[in-house]
Amino acid sequence: MRWSPGDRILWRYRANGRPGDGDGHAVHICRPVTVVQDTDDLLAVWMASGTECVRPVIADGTQVHAEPLATRYTRPRTTVRSRWFGSGVLKLARPGDPWSVWLFWDRGWLFRNWYVNLEEPRSRWTGGIDSQDHFLDISVRPDHSWQWLDEDEFAQAQQVGLMDGATARRVREAGLAAVEVIERWGAPFSDGWEHWRPDPRWPIPPLPDDWDRPPAPTPP
Repeated sequence: MRWSPGDRILWRYRANGRPGDGDGHAVHICRPVTVVQDTDDLLAVWMASGTECVRPVIADGTQVHAEPLATRYTRPRTTVRSRWFGSGVLKLARPGDPWSVWLFWDRGWLFRNWYVNLEEPRSRWTGGIDSQDHFLDISVRPDHSWQWLDEDEFAQAQQVGLMDGATARRVREAGLAAVEVIERWGAPFSDGWEHWRPDPRWPIPPLPDDWDRPPAPTPP
């Protein structure tokens, strides 16, 4: 099954939970997006400014990144609906890669950076794709220089049992593989996506009420 440019789908992430956490792996991030391209080589989607999304917060309403690192992954959480403000985000994902590449712009379409989000290879279902974030990320500047991001969160996730040693090694290896692509300036960095612009006729996709529904099987 392939989606067509202009189709609306959901880009979702399951929560990172310890074994036995019950619904700890339930969807906790959901972003309605518009399909730009869907081929055997690449899924590209656009998340427009103002899109209503679902994101996690601490149960008392504290923003996740405002919670001290020591308790960020142990305090109870819930989800809230909120708007994605600022510029939109172009997300690129190659089938099987344990990361996706996001492009950010400042006002006036001034390109800011690429962002490599390390994650489980995405599973596809009729309404979109699901993955799970792996905490560790990479920022890539327009001059092709790069740096690791969120290494403190990556370490803390291991310390509190959200990621075992074998998984952490696999994630770090995936990051190093992404770095190799960056340093030789392979796809999708070399493909000119920073010059892409969305179709102005595309409306902002709505967030459905059943955004956390179990994924329906993909038709054969």
